[in-house]
Amino acid sequence: MTTRILAAASPGEIRVAVAEGEALRDFALWRPGAPDGVGDLHRGRITARVPAMAGAFVAIGGADGFLPDTDGAAGRNEGEMLAVRIVRAAQGGKGPRLRAEAEPVAAGPPMLLRHGAGPVERFARAYPDAAVAVDDAALLASLRPALGERLLLTPDAFGDRIADAVAALADRTVTLPGGAVLHIEPTRALVAIDLDTGPATAQRQAKAASQNALNRAAIPVLARAIRLRNLSGAILVDFAGLSARKRATLGPALTAALAEDPLKPRLLGFTALGLAEIVRPRVHPPLHELLAGPHAAGLAALRLIAAEAAAAPHRTFRLRATPPVLAALDRDPVALPDLARRTGRTLILVPDPSLPPNGWMIDDADR
Repeated sequence: MTTRILAAASPGEIRVAVAEGEALRDFALWRPGAPDGVGDLHRGRITARVPAMAGAFVAIGGADGFLPDTDGAAGRNEGEMLAVRIVRAAQGGKGPRLRAEAEPVAAGPPMLLRHGAGPVERFARAYPDAAVAVDDAALLASLRPALGERLLLTPDAFGDRIADAVAALADRTVTLPGGAVLHIEPTRALVAIDLDTGPATAQRQAKAASQNALNRAAIPVLARAIRLRNLSGAILVDFAGLSARKRATLGPALTAALAEDPLKPRLLGFTALGLAEIVRPRVHPPLHELLAGPHAAGLAALRLIAAEAAAAPHRTFRLRATPPVLAALDRDPVALPDLARRTGRTLILVPDPSLPPNGWMIDDADR
């Protein structure tokens, strides 16, 4: 089956999918004006040794990251300069996780030395035989030095099926054949996933064998949902109907399904209540975090404006939005200029505190 890397660009945002045939295999959201920094190389300065945390805090320009002893902090002193790479994005008010690099650094203040690869390049390394289709000439030009002849320009990178599959990732429910449903509930501490049989066992399927078959059929869908949404950290899964002892028999199948994930999530076991405990390394922010908040709302508005402007190039649009949404767009150095490049005109922005939180609406500027 043919594997393709597909990049659908909109102002300030690129949705990057890996498709096998018409099936979605991998996905990432890339915001060049607000990158998560993973892979970036910095000149850093050790600001504090923290023996209790087995590491050190390192200033990298505008933020402090944490460098564990096992990744290069051991034996170093406060004030020492070194090259560090971000290996895990900042989260929950905590700075990024760092790794020391054996690379000489010139004297000077902490600063970014080199950006890491974006998701298109990362997927291109992971799928070396896949062609890379993009729907924006400027994006293609920026990727040309790294990807060369693998790139091709297309008017519609995704197509309807992949576009629908990507849009479905915003939902926190996944429906299985037969009517069973996975409910995904992220919290501050963990991600809870519940398998609800719904009507799937309503008609003479209450026997243990049928419950077992339903749970086993859900396992590949569960692993795929975790991977595509980049669910990370502690994940608890409540399978349906089986006793805690019988749920443990699902362990080998669940472990095998998780093994296909490049981040190598681990099944730690089952709790006394029968909940499967999974831990998946957090590297990039999960999709539900990226889709929440004023920046995501503003970029969604710009994507719609760009699409409508392409269909009606003579229209001049006005975006009415809450002040936090407009402030988020103002902080993004890429999104609004990108829209102006596409449409040939500057978007009119109007703050409207009366709208719901993160709310926005678009209309014609000449009305």
